[in-house]
Amino acid sequence: MSTDPLLQPYQLKHLTLKNRVMTTSHEPAYPEDGMPKGRYRAYHAERAKGGVALTMTAGSVAVSRDSPPVFNNILAYKDEVVPWVRELTDAVHEHGAACMIQLTHLGRRTNWNKGDWLPSVAPGHDREPAHRAFPKKMEDWDIARIIDDYATAAERMKAGGIDGVELYAGGHLLDQFWSPLSNTLQGPYGADTLENRVRMTLDVLTAIRKRVGSEFILGVRGTVDEMQKGGITAEEGVQIATMLRDSGMVDFFNVNRGRIHTDPAMTDMIPVAGMRSAPHLDVASEIRKATGLPTFHASRIQDVATARHAIAEGHLDMVGMTRAHMADPHIVQKILSGHEADIRPCTGANYCLDRIYQGGMALCIHNPATGREQDMPHKITQSDRPKKVVVIGAGPGGLEAARVAAERGHSVVLFEAADKAGGQIRLTAQTPRRVEMMQIIDWRVAQCEALGVTIRYNSFADVDDITAEAPDIVIVATGGMANVALYETDRDAENVVSSWDILSGDVAPAASILVYDEAGDHAGLQAAEIAMKAGSNVEIMTPDRTFAPEVMAMNLTPYMRALQADNVTFTVTHRLKSVAKDGNKLMATIGTDYSDRLTTKHYDQVVVNYGTLPLDDLYFDLRELSSNRGELDHDAFINRAPQAIHTNPDGTFQLFRIGDAVSARNTHAAIYDALRLMSCA
Repeated sequence: MSTDPLLQPYQLKHLTLKNRVMTTSHEPAYPEDGMPKGRYRAYHAERAKGGVALTMTAGSVAVSRDSPPVFNNILAYKDEVVPWVRELTDAVHEHGAACMIQLTHLGRRTNWNKGDWLPSVAPGHDREPAHRAFPKKMEDWDIARIIDDYATAAERMKAGGIDGVELYAGGHLLDQFWSPLSNTLQGPYGADTLENRVRMTLDVLTAIRKRVGSEFILGVRGTVDEMQKGGITAEEGVQIATMLRDSGMVDFFNVNRGRIHTDPAMTDMIPVAGMRSAPHLDVASEIRKATGLPTFHASRIQDVATARHAIAEGHLDMVGMTRAHMADPHIVQKILSGHEADIRPCTGANYCLDRIYQGGMALCIHNPATGREQDMPHKITQSDRPKKVVVIGAGPGGLEAARVAAERGHSVVLFEAADKAGGQIRLTAQTPRRVEMMQIIDWRVAQCEALGVTIRYNSFADVDDITAEAPDIVIVATGGMANVALYETDRDAENVVSSWDILSGDVAPAASILVYDEAGDHAGLQAAEIAMKAGSNVEIMTPDRTFAPEVMAMNLTPYMRALQADNVTFTVTHRLKSVAKDGNKLMATIGTDYSDRLTTKHYDQVVVNYGTLPLDDLYFDLRELSSNRGELDHDAFINRAPQAIHTNPDGTFQLFRIGDAVSARNTHAAIYDALRLMSCA
């Protein structure tokens, strides 16, 4: 028997959980037609295969028609959900893990113009800022109907073989009743007393218990401290948890702290890179001590050491490592097998959640197999025929290509012009709170070294260097260089510097700066933040109607907090047309896509952020030496089949380029390119 606290079994009512690690409920937005079909099932089965004791599915399942999905949620108000839930549960059980599901009514945290176009409902008229829909203030018959919907949904989940159900009260309808900030009702469910505010939850629990019986596992994930004046206090949180315990109907409590009604609030509840690890563990521990209820919790517990501490010190009974399992679904198996150092780290990039809140599916920034389990491998299989592979460029895409090729059993040489690996991520890490992104690089370098990849730093590879290796496959992952052109007006923009110049420290910020951001990604805001901290007067300008649209909500929050300063201004819907010297200043000519109006303004420095242009000279030098002339079979690439194009009989190797060496995209795209190409090479 292992003495590792994380590997000890836990008895929850009649259910024996084989260890203390779980993934908490989250909605990866994989349902099809509101049902957890193949993609959804494969995602959770992979985590069960990887060793978690409990996979908590859905974040959350919608119980009513006036709770339409805003994150492509599962629809528990439809009878056809039952067989799909059964298939999901069976797939998880097959690997020895328990499977639970989270039920909710979103209340005001949704929109009226989705689903059946019913008004959103809440115990007050205030809209949630994040979703912007003004709700109908609930009547008694709304309350009765929704209570019944919860009970019927729980029945469906039990019929689907689920081990237990969790009710969500962390920004959704149930805790909209709990909070004096959102509950303005009068009467038995009104805001006058804490008992009235909790009554809706207790009535839901009672209705569910009547349908599913006393043995079925039933828990609550709820907010115990809204951390906002006038909201639920920490003391009230303990009282709420105690009331739930005393009801005799709740088998566990999953602790949240904070609110999710705005992007900044949500970022504090679900912290991103650069923020404290496990910031709410203390309040979860207090709930456990005060109530004695089995206590679950997850919030930026992204590494094994933190999770182990949470269990060993008695803060939690089950520890949630949800985003960590998006980065690596096999965490527990790697602990069990003595390969803890091989766990792919969660970098806190929050690509997963930010994509959901922009209407996409959850993806991990550096594990492209997550969410693609039906098509992409988490474990690389050996090739039948070892080959010689040469990779040029040790950024994220090049390192992934080298790692996967080596896992396949190929002999790999990796050329890197710089003295260290990292590519553009080294620039990203210049912002201290984003330094965790270097784990994407460090993990791959360690994996490549362990697999025997030859890495040649300070090697600006040319054609002779490549052909001297007698390669079978050449991967050009040379990335790109900052583009300072002005869209369709000034292809060879003069008198400007790039965001990279500021980030790298090659150019010092001047007294007054225009950061013209047409790419809308991190680099523009990073440059602006560096300049602001250097004392510059900074104007951030974009031709878009919103700024930094590629950064997305939760990653945008730290920038916005940092840039709330008197020396920073934001300008939208204005397009930089040209920059000319005017004495010791730069004169910017500024237009707009909405009219022919032109204005001029003077700055000491103009910084352009407009993506990258491919560093592709070496690729074109190699094309005519290759058997495929660099051509990529898209069907084979998409379907993960070997590349078999041979258009040049004199060619001696296959040639491909990936990542920004093709076009400016992002880290995930570069790594996904590499995995798709090399996992079948």
